[in-house]
Amino acid sequence: MTTDITETAQTAETAETAQTAETSNTVQTESSGPRDTVFIGKKPLMAYVTTTIIQLANLPAVRIKARGMSIGRAVDVAQIVSRKTENSGYSIGKIQISSETIESKDGRPRNVSTIDIEVKRN
Repeated sequence: MTTDITETAQTAETAETAQTAETSNTVQTESSGPRDTVFIGKKPLMAYVTTTIIQLANLPAVRIKARGMSIGRAVDVAQIVSRKTENSGYSIGKIQISSETIESKDGRPRNVSTIDIEVKRN
């Protein structure tokens, strides 16, 4: 009997967490509107290329943003979109580089490089 009560409590807690996450995602989606920024992370390169091209179909310009070790992948995404889809008329616009100060796990401040690449329709 104890197992049933524990399982029921865990199921209720899981459902409550899922509902809370769903609510916060819904609110976030409604307030954000069209997404004109692609944040580069650790997914495969072509996932970001596809996302950027889909966004460019709906928007005149998309920003590709990355930090640290992902900067090279962001440059690759911008190059693939602009060079491989020349017939579609996409080009690279303004590029901004900077750095952010982030607190590391041991509590010390650390500088992390960032890049912001604009890809736009001609």
